[in-house]
Amino acid sequence: MALPPITKNEDQKRNVRASFVPPIPDKTEPARIFPRFRSVLYKVGTTRYNPLIMTSFTQFDILATLQATLTEKGLTKPTHIQERAIPVLLGGRSIVGIAETGSGKTLAYALPILHKLKSLELTGDAIKENGQPRAVIIVPTRELGEQVSKVFKPFTHTTRIRVRTVLGGTALEVAKKNIAAPFEVLVATPGRIVKLLDRGLISFSDVRTLVFDEADQMLDQGFLPDANKIVAACPEARQLALFSATVSGSVQSLITRLFGDAEVIRSDGSKRLVATLKTENLEVIDGKRFPLLDRLLKKPVTGGTMIFTNTRIQCDKLVLELKKSGRTCVIYRGEMDKIERRNNLKLFRDGKIELLVSTDLASRGLDLEHVGRVINYHLPQQIENYIHRAGRTARAGRKGLVVNLVTERDEALLTQVSKIQHR
Repeated sequence: MALPPITKNEDQKRNVRASFVPPIPDKTEPARIFPRFRSVLYKVGTTRYNPLIMTSFTQFDILATLQATLTEKGLTKPTHIQERAIPVLLGGRSIVGIAETGSGKTLAYALPILHKLKSLELTGDAIKENGQPRAVIIVPTRELGEQVSKVFKPFTHTTRIRVRTVLGGTALEVAKKNIAAPFEVLVATPGRIVKLLDRGLISFSDVRTLVFDEADQMLDQGFLPDANKIVAACPEARQLALFSATVSGSVQSLITRLFGDAEVIRSDGSKRLVATLKTENLEVIDGKRFPLLDRLLKKPVTGGTMIFTNTRIQCDKLVLELKKSGRTCVIYRGEMDKIERRNNLKLFRDGKIELLVSTDLASRGLDLEHVGRVINYHLPQQIENYIHRAGRTARAGRKGLVVNLVTERDEALLTQVSKIQHR
């Protein structure tokens, strides 16, 4: 059954509805999630829908303006997490989405938010109050916040939905100015949100959707008390969404406390390395890592190279060795000037410098499209961190390479890596 042609004023005729797919006859049992989430059934009103057949964005019953922007950007087929999460969010359900880095999580919640908020406006319920957003996206870092805003931006040109950011490093006066007028969507880091709430500079009394993005990274920073305060500031009827690449103990605690009735969706690749990723292991003899790296860097690759270490000391030492050998590189780690770190990231992202040396700070929450190779100068101890690092390359179906400099102490980790590689 095909959707009818969209007329010029079709946006004004549509209400917020679940995705248009052939309905499964309604039953009284609650929503069910089958093993590996290959068959997720959920209830929307009096009809249940099966998102497995959502193989094209045109099948989602979203506003024509959003469909037009998707077409303009060449986006035709949703990713695994988008295919499953968008219908649930459009149907008004809360959701927990576990998906690997680079899987398209941001668009998975951005489209339903834009559809919902614009639909409210078209039915005469537009925002009129200052500093009273209807959607709030909480992010762990300034860099991720800027990337989230970048995903929203193309769709705001046609919908006129206003997105404001209040991110770490923003002066309070600047933050106050950003939220002084009416707007629909707030993208912010948790510390800034709590300060604004405590000072009565913003109200969450009309929030319809609250999103925790990269929750594992936020909770590693002790975010749980702030999360409780932010949720408490929202109406009880708000829709919640949590997206994370891994489920740590702290993430599970947040899920248990706040997401008891949410749909849980895990993408096929959330615990596996993507099929387009090639892995090479190079043995370190007598502790001589740098000669191995030096020879490795002489091999050209398409795109930039990210080199990971485990500590700031290792990171700084490697940068000095690279510079002594005549190589140009930038550093990205904690406890450095935020402006310098942002500038270094921009130089690498723009392709002006091809080497970026980092700790695990750069393994999550950064949208770097041109990374062709990841080198683990020091392998992490946890498989989750390995997955995050590997996720910097081979994104969106592109090919990528991970090279590991290994010693005997890395055998246990490599055994785990072999289990999550595509065969």
